[in-house]
Amino acid sequence: MRSKNPELMQKIREFVDQYYRENRTAPSTQTVGDAVGVTKQTAYRYLLEMSEQGMLEYNGGIKSSPQMAKCRTGYISVPVVGSIRCGDPETEEEQVEEYVSLPESIFGKGKFYLVRAKGDSMIDAGIDEGDLVLVELCNEANEGDIVVALDPEGENTLKRYAGKDRDGYLLAYMNEACYPGKVIKVKSFVVQGVARHVIKTL
Repeated sequence: MRSKNPELMQKIREFVDQYYRENRTAPSTQTVGDAVGVTKQTAYRYLLEMSEQGMLEYNGGIKSSPQMAKCRTGYISVPVVGSIRCGDPETEEEQVEEYVSLPESIFGKGKFYLVRAKGDSMIDAGIDEGDLVLVELCNEANEGDIVVALDPEGENTLKRYAGKDRDGYLLAYMNEACYPGKVIKVKSFVVQGVARHVIKTL
């Protein structure tokens, strides 16, 4: 069998990757041939050879390539449940406004919800008013975590869990310019989630 032109193989792979990025599906053998200027039969022979060399996966059609594998990612459906105070606690009704899809490759797997930040008490943590905060649904937190905390009065807030002293649990502000050293002390609280990411609108 005549050896294959490595430059043409590279051209085919680049076209396959670009086509997938733009269309989210692999091109047909005929489309590959048309794009690189060869017949469908020649494209078929090249794709078989490239499959044997591990440049892509071909079995009667292009199944995958290294670039296609990178582009494929799962998505998680996350509810947006409204706003939460970054300041004094307030009563919050959890009401789903909408669901958004987020890529697992960036945000990871798990159970999450999104809240819109209000107030200025968490700006030193990079959380400004209007930001969307991705919160992992869990009921445990480590000292230093930024948590959605629900106190015994049914009020919640977004604060840094600063541990505990003899008077109770400490929920700290993170805005030293406006609230130097300020903390909320509660006898008990329920962790409604831990903040994992901040999504900003530029």
